[in-house]
Amino acid sequence: MTYKIEMRNITKRFGNLTANDQVNLQVKKGEIHAILGENGAGKSTLMSILFGLIPADEGDIFIDGKQVHIKTPNDANRLGIGMVHQHFKLVEAFRVIDNIILGVEDVNKGLLSYQEARTKINELIKLYGLNVELDALIRDISVGQQQRVEILKMLYRDSEILIFDEPTAVLTPQEIKELIAIMKGFSREGKTIILITHKLNEIKQVADRCTVLRRGKMIDTVNVIDVSINEMADMMVGREVLFDVSKAPQAVGESILKVHNLTVKSPEQTFVKNVSFEVFSGEILGLAGIDGNGQTELIQAITGLRPFQEGTLTFKGIDVTNMSIREKYELGFAHIPEDRQRYGLILDFDLQSNLVLQNFYMEKFQSKFMLKFDRIREHSEKLINRFDIRSEKGPSTIVRNMSGGNQQKAILAREIQKPHHLLIAVQPTRGLDVGAIENIHKQLIDERQKGKAVLMVSLDIDEIMDVSDRILVMHEGEIVANVLAKDANINELGLYMLGEKREANNDGAHS
Repeated sequence: MTYKIEMRNITKRFGNLTANDQVNLQVKKGEIHAILGENGAGKSTLMSILFGLIPADEGDIFIDGKQVHIKTPNDANRLGIGMVHQHFKLVEAFRVIDNIILGVEDVNKGLLSYQEARTKINELIKLYGLNVELDALIRDISVGQQQRVEILKMLYRDSEILIFDEPTAVLTPQEIKELIAIMKGFSREGKTIILITHKLNEIKQVADRCTVLRRGKMIDTVNVIDVSINEMADMMVGREVLFDVSKAPQAVGESILKVHNLTVKSPEQTFVKNVSFEVFSGEILGLAGIDGNGQTELIQAITGLRPFQEGTLTFKGIDVTNMSIREKYELGFAHIPEDRQRYGLILDFDLQSNLVLQNFYMEKFQSKFMLKFDRIREHSEKLINRFDIRSEKGPSTIVRNMSGGNQQKAILAREIQKPHHLLIAVQPTRGLDVGAIENIHKQLIDERQKGKAVLMVSLDIDEIMDVSDRILVMHEGEIVANVLAKDANINELGLYMLGEKREANNDGAHS
């Protein structure tokens, strides 16, 4: 049989780390083929080789039965291969149309010509339902719309092989449904889809076959219809994964964080409208809502990343309204931010430096303004082992070169190990595999059992219901529900999230 794509015995090493070890991949024309694996299993590395971003050390690639040599993304584009990366490759200051045609512009007498490009892009938008405003700036559109721009970039280049790297990691449930429908439409047209993911339920919904990688090695390729989610999880992790979140009853204690009448706005828009709630020790308070309803701005205001115009913040009885980020951290705040690359890490620093970003200046790690690098390395090695952070060179690895999931583990490790009373965790499992998600949920529950207060923000409604003790729902900048998780049901929460239902006299206090 001639495959649309065949990768034979692909091996790639980064120093002492073998990211791909004699991997074989066979993809049929017109199928949706999932590549499943833990964080650091080698999924993105394999696809980066296929797309020409990095060279393989060993192995061969065949397209339609013919051997090809892909040294750059331009080579891949000429072979009809396009890729939507986990972290989008867009110029935020450019318009949508400029990003789509970047690199393949039509130039007439030294000037850019947009007429033909605009016509072709509008035809693609209409054909695939990828609605986006062509003259909008990238920085002004939603994450879901930015992903549509990435897809339009591939289609504009007439790609027949479409690679999606963790495409649903930053999407709302509604956007995920739309993307799945779009991928199925591509497949019906005969385009070949490769989906890199760790989300087992999405593989069951959309994929025809699945290749499983574990620690750089290919484990198996299976027909998705023939295997259960549990069987796929076992192949991916190498052990049984517990999907049920179990937590013992826990009595709540004192108020740790009190948010009172908080309002966040810009000259054009009010993001958070007079919001009040409390988080107590010994509880996990889940904040649910469709993306874009004020959760991001609320958390940024609480943590100090954004100014707010009205309201007060009280932490363990202390007014922290006007405190700096460092002062809040030293009092006992810990924060896993929504955007790990922008707010959580310094990408061009090594891993050990990132693991002490909040406390490098303390006596443990410095003396007379000189860093104690041996102490920092010892500290980072403990965290790397405890949280299973996988990287090329251990503590010396440049964070930019780590997988997104392992970047997330590094932030979690740093925040949980520092002395704190409150953990604010925003999308804590975004981009993580089932084994890592299981571990992080255990870590959050351990925090609760130790009497810490946990404020968890998630777009995953199942995660909110499974992990939380109490749930707040935001809609259009307001808290519209405050319910105990044990009394909640997914349909009712959905109505709150859509704004079709609202609790009377809700003040966000403890139920």
